[in-house]
Amino acid sequence: MIYTLTLNPAVDRELTVPVVAFDSVLRASESRVDFGGKGFNVSRLLKRLGADSTAVGFLGGKAGEMLQDGLRSLGIGTEFVWVRGETRTNVSIVTQSGGHYIKVNEKGPLVDPAKQQELLDKITALAKPGDWWVLAGSLPPGVADDFYARIVNALNQRDSMAILDTTGESLRLGCAEKPYLVKPNAEEAQALTKLPVDTPAEIATVAAEIRRMGAQNVVISMGKAGALLQTAESTWLTHSPRIKERNPIGAGDSMVGGLVWALMRGLSLKESLGWGVASGAATASLNGTEVGSQKLIEKLFTQVEYERLA
Repeated sequence: MIYTLTLNPAVDRELTVPVVAFDSVLRASESRVDFGGKGFNVSRLLKRLGADSTAVGFLGGKAGEMLQDGLRSLGIGTEFVWVRGETRTNVSIVTQSGGHYIKVNEKGPLVDPAKQQELLDKITALAKPGDWWVLAGSLPPGVADDFYARIVNALNQRDSMAILDTTGESLRLGCAEKPYLVKPNAEEAQALTKLPVDTPAEIATVAAEIRRMGAQNVVISMGKAGALLQTAESTWLTHSPRIKERNPIGAGDSMVGGLVWALMRGLSLKESLGWGVASGAATASLNGTEVGSQKLIEKLFTQVEYERLA
């Protein structure tokens, strides 16, 4: 079973405008509302690939009800802890050409210690040996930086595999609990290690440093350039297929979705990353916040190239 954990989900509202201009009234030619949050995005991609998943996390208020109803309408299972306050709304403004965007994220509702323990208890009850858990996104107000680390520890005790996709101190503390895999992007990896990421060799050094922090395997996403995978045995640079990029928002989440989908099927980490890169490229090639289809992902997967690094 695949679970996706989103601690600070959001209603994602996207407005399309001819151009982005400051100090001016912009009129949207299109408007779209999606079920946002990094883990939810992973679940949406998994659904396009024909895989079931269960979305877990905190929700609150009318916005939370809308998210739960929306996920269920897509056939995604839900296991939420309900908190006081309103689930946040994030607003994206994108140009019709897809060349520019602005995204503004709200903080989210305060989550008290009792609700945090309730979620930990729920995760403990759900986790089974062989399950895959994608832990993704920022922490809501009131939740300490070690919360992901506590979750990884609980999952390891139950022989469930944790994929951690977060930033900063949460990522550092999470690595110390030895998750199966972590997936920062290049900028997040640089911020964590304080090391340069200008060349593949430098990114490989950064990945090695993150492994020394405790992560069993590391994937560092590099946008159009693809991604780097490092395990205890080898380092691979995966080149992304060429696409016409329309909206990169959510492409990293799609990468994680394609990756865990392939891992669940028993594929190697190297081949699984290829499916992840193809999934991210598929999503980036589409308008709005749509995720890639299975047909498109399969087509792009054939164009993924691998390069083994010394």
